[in-house]
Amino acid sequence: MTDRIDNPDVRHETSDVNIRAILGFGLGLIVVAVVIHVTVWLLFMFFEGRETHRVAAEFPLAVGQENRQPPEPRLQIHPREDLRDLRQQEDDILGSYGWVNKESGEVRIPITDAMKLMVQRGLPARPVEQGKR
Repeated sequence: MTDRIDNPDVRHETSDVNIRAILGFGLGLIVVAVVIHVTVWLLFMFFEGRETHRVAAEFPLAVGQENRQPPEPRLQIHPREDLRDLRQQEDDILGSYGWVNKESGEVRIPITDAMKLMVQRGLPARPVEQGKR
C-alpha cells in the first residue's frame, strides 16, 4: 500500500496571486522607508547644526548672579558627614538601653534583644470569636 495519492486534477491556483506585484510593493515599501529615514536624519543634522551656531540667550536679570549663595545659615555644608553622624546616632539608639518616657515607664532596649523577646513570646493576636472562622 502506498501513502501517496496521485490526483492529477488537484493543483495550486496560478492566476489568483501576482507574485511580481507583491514583491514590487515590498521593494517599494523598503525604498520609501530608506528615503524617509535618510530625510529625517538629514533634518536632525540640519537642526543640530543650526543650534550649535545659535548664541546662548542672555538673561539681563541674571548677570552677576553666577556665584550668589543663599543667606546664612546654610544647611548641610558637609552632607556626607551629616549622614554618617545621623546613621551613627540611629545605631546608638537601636543598640542601647534607655528611657523613652520615664513617667509612663517606657524603656528602650537593643533591637537584637527585642527580636529575641519577640521570638520567645510570639506576636500578639486577636482572640477568635466563637462562631466566626
